[in-house]
Amino acid sequence: MTTRPAFDPRPSMQLVLVACLPGLLALFWQYGWGSVLQLLVALVTVIACEALVRHLRRQPAAPEASLFNQPLLGEGSALVTATLLGLALPPYSPWWLTACACTFAILFGKALFGGFGQNPFNPAMLGYAMVLMAFPAHLNQWPTPGHHPGLGDALQQVLGLGSGMVDGWSQATALDSLKHNNRLTIDELFAGHIAFGSFGGRGAEWVNLAFLLGGLFLLQRKVIRWHAPVGLLASLFVISLLCWNGSGSDSNGSPLFHLFSGATMLGAFFIATEPVSGAGSDRARLLFGIGTGLLVYVIRTWGGYADGMAFAILLMNLLVPTLDRLAARSQEAQS
Repeated sequence: MTTRPAFDPRPSMQLVLVACLPGLLALFWQYGWGSVLQLLVALVTVIACEALVRHLRRQPAAPEASLFNQPLLGEGSALVTATLLGLALPPYSPWWLTACACTFAILFGKALFGGFGQNPFNPAMLGYAMVLMAFPAHLNQWPTPGHHPGLGDALQQVLGLGSGMVDGWSQATALDSLKHNNRLTIDELFAGHIAFGSFGGRGAEWVNLAFLLGGLFLLQRKVIRWHAPVGLLASLFVISLLCWNGSGSDSNGSPLFHLFSGATMLGAFFIATEPVSGAGSDRARLLFGIGTGLLVYVIRTWGGYADGMAFAILLMNLLVPTLDRLAARSQEAQS
C-alpha cells in the first residue's frame, strides 16, 4: 500500500476554484445565468450541511470562521464539491435537485466516512450519480446555446416559479441525440440537429475547451499530476477511434466528438484528479485514467446513460486499492 503524505489542501483547493472560472464563463456565455444560480444554491447547501455535521458531532464553531478557514467549509473540499456540482448539473435545474445532490455528496460522500481524507468515493460524483438515477428527466434538460433567459426568468426557472422550460430553451444533448439515433448519418445529424456543433456538442465544445484551459493551468501550477488526465483522454481517444465506423447511422461518434462533448474535460482535469478518492502513485493514476476513459466510452455507447463520467469515476474509485497495490508491485519488481 502506498502512504499518502499529510498536507494542507486549502491552497490547492483555492487554485482549483480559480481554474474553474474559464468553465463558468463559458457556461455563462453559452447558457446564461443558470450555472451562476446553481453555484449559489450549491454553496448555500454545503454550508448548511457542514454546519449540520459539526452540530451533530458537537464540534464548537470557532470565532474566526470564514469561507476558506475552519470551521465553515473546513479544508475547502466542500466548496470544491459545490462548485463541481454547480458546473456539472444542467444550468436551469430546479433548486431542490442541486440541493439534493450537494446534501448527498457532503453527508454520504464525505461525512459518513469521517470527513475529508477518508472518503473512498468522489463526493461530487456520488451526489451527481444519485440525482441522475433518481431524476433522470431533469438531467436531460440542457438549454439551447445562445437562447438563454435573462436573470429574472432564470431565477423563476431555478426557483420553480415559472411554468416550465420555455420553447427553445431546452434540447437533448449531442451525446443523447447520437445515442438514440438509428437512421440519420453523422453528417445529417451535424447538419440538421441543433445540438451538434462543428465536431462535438454545440456549446459543449466551448465549455470543454474552457475546462481544458483550466486543467492546463492546474498542471502548470503543479496542483495536479498529468497521469490521470492524459490516461483518460488517451484511452477515450483510442477506443473511440478503434470503434468509429465513419459517418453511418450506426456510428458511435468520432474521437473529437467524444473528447469535446459532455463532461470530458471537466472529468479529466477536475474529477479524476481528486486526491483522496483517486490513486496514490503516478502509475496507479495513469491506470485510473485509462480505466475511466474506457468506461466512459462503454457507458456512452452501450450503457443506459448518455455521458457516463460520474459512473466511470465511481467504479474506478472502487478499484483504487487494487491499482495502488499493482503499481507498488510493479515498481518493486523493476527496482
